[in-house]
Amino acid sequence: MTTENTAPTTIEDIRPKMQVQGTVKKIDLYGALVDIGIGRLGLLHISQLSDQHVKNVTDILSEGQEISVWVQDVDRKKGRISLTMLKPPAVSWSEISEGGVFKGTVVRVEKFGAFIDFGAERPGLVHVSELAQGYVGDPSEVVSVGDEIEVKVIGVNRRKKQIDLSVRALEEPATTFSEEEPETEALPTAMELALRQAMESSGMELPQARQSKKRNKKNRRRDDRESIFARTLQEHSSE
Repeated sequence: MTTENTAPTTIEDIRPKMQVQGTVKKIDLYGALVDIGIGRLGLLHISQLSDQHVKNVTDILSEGQEISVWVQDVDRKKGRISLTMLKPPAVSWSEISEGGVFKGTVVRVEKFGAFIDFGAERPGLVHVSELAQGYVGDPSEVVSVGDEIEVKVIGVNRRKKQIDLSVRALEEPATTFSEEEPETEALPTAMELALRQAMESSGMELPQARQSKKRNKKNRRRDDRESIFARTLQEHSSE
């Protein structure tokens, strides 16, 4: 594999986004064939000559001209190489997906948010509500043009070429650790104490005591059933 400072010599050395030097060998209506020194000609389509509309290839190129191009795509199996004179973005659309994290530069600040250039075809937008965990009234309170920040992709619309970014999504919410407190019996109020004393002095049974007796009676019945069942099993097993 070739290095950044070494010219490629075979199609195996070619990879997308690589910048190479070439010579225009043939011009046609659809574009030009370019010799980049690997034994195979690369195709430079007319749509890849400029970011402006090009009516004729000859308006831009001529045969024998030395040009600098970038590799757009490589099909090693078919031996096809697509070239472009448009510098490709550092981050292609195929590399942008929800959850991706990038470092970028604030290039524009508006009332509704900030635009971040992180090497994609176009800047992504951090809406004002995604700039921080807390409330932000104006994006300029948080960021300024030229600031370098880290952002997370929260939405991508390739058809409209829109990228939604967030700073807030990178900030971990504060985690509070609370030890489970042991259950404590609520202290009775003065009225409850007076009522309890009155019931005890009159010989009446307290509701809690009645409930406790019911639970104890229920538990005794369950224990008796389990004891009878165990004895029955023992008798049958000894026969």
